[in-house]
Amino acid sequence: MKKKEIKKQSKDELNKNIDKLKKDLFNMRFQKINGQIKSTAQVRETKKSLARLKTYLGEKNNA
Repeated sequence: MKKKEIKKQSKDELNKNIDKLKKDLFNMRFQKINGQIKSTAQVRETKKSLARLKTYLGEKNNA
């Protein structure tokens, strides 16, 4: 998820996206254990997107 896309979202949308990414990451962990995941880089990108969203949400809360 790009920085421009994140800035356009409201707090509710950010929280929904955070929940979605957490669920995706949870499912990817099981796929990795079972050998079903095709791209392990996807896990890294999901973690980065999750961190970006949490950081920007924190900035919005403090402003």
